[in-house]
Amino acid sequence: MAEQAGTGPEGAGESSEHGESLLTVLLALSANAAIAVAKLVAGLLTGSAAMLSEAAHSAADCATELFLLTALRRSARPADRSHPFGYGKERYFWSLLAAVSIFTAGALFSIYQGVHTLTGNPEEHQDVLVGYLVLAAAAVLESISLAQAIRQVRSEQAKDDLPLLPYLRRSDDPTVKTVLYEDCAALVGLLLAFGGLGLTQLTGSQVWDGIASLLIGLLLVLVAYLLGRTNMNLLIGRQADSRLVYAVRDRLAGQPEVEAVVDLLTMLTGTDRVLVCARLDFDDSVSAADLERACVRIDGELRREFPDLDEIFLEPVPRNDPELRARVRARYGPSQLG
Repeated sequence: MAEQAGTGPEGAGESSEHGESLLTVLLALSANAAIAVAKLVAGLLTGSAAMLSEAAHSAADCATELFLLTALRRSARPADRSHPFGYGKERYFWSLLAAVSIFTAGALFSIYQGVHTLTGNPEEHQDVLVGYLVLAAAAVLESISLAQAIRQVRSEQAKDDLPLLPYLRRSDDPTVKTVLYEDCAALVGLLLAFGGLGLTQLTGSQVWDGIASLLIGLLLVLVAYLLGRTNMNLLIGRQADSRLVYAVRDRLAGQPEVEAVVDLLTMLTGTDRVLVCARLDFDDSVSAADLERACVRIDGELRREFPDLDEIFLEPVPRNDPELRARVRARYGPSQLG
């Protein structure tokens, strides 16, 4: 087996993106820490279940940002003897824990508050003006954090040349995606809390406050599910973007020594890190020495053209081997790899 492996270069672009992600997470953490304290005080003063749910929501967001900071720091470590493919997937692990924190610290508490308000003996609202002022201030701070998340998403989306929704589905950076989702959910949660507080004040019925708290809890369940599913797929080992896969396949197929690309496997090993394993049928007239030189050249060309490629393995195989062809067809259906 001819094998070429390397540790992808840490370019200025990657460092810039890491710094941008760090700024986005730190800004969100600062905003949520201040908001959580203000909401807790307002919830205790007003007796509003929706306000207390929003305090739990912001506290969960703070825990989320701490997990994301851990993810950014630990995933940046270089490959070593015990982890030859690097630590990139740690970003997915800690981001998964962030999704769990949203569910446990935010969603469950909010649902409990809602059920308790609807079935128990809730306190009468007091100092409602404090609640309105805190919600307004929180909306301003959340908007600042959301603006930074949107700015980073738009920048990365433009580089990937994708519409917003396909970009969010394909993105291999869960940190900025998590901040974007939680900030959007935070603004929606503020509207729900404002509505619950206002309707309770207008009607004198605590039912609206309880409903608002339940809706906030369900909103957080949805966000936690979306983020958890994203990070689960990345942890399992998702294929690289299909456009990259097809481009690499075409580049390999165009090499003068290659007669056919028999199989092409890719896996995300971290944000902007892709492992490639290509099984190639080389021209039978190529000598062993020429084959080795061809593998070195192909490896270098792929790295220059596709900077996200972190590890590249090239394996010479016969295209008509029945067992190999059966495995390829079992994975992809009728083979489209040649």
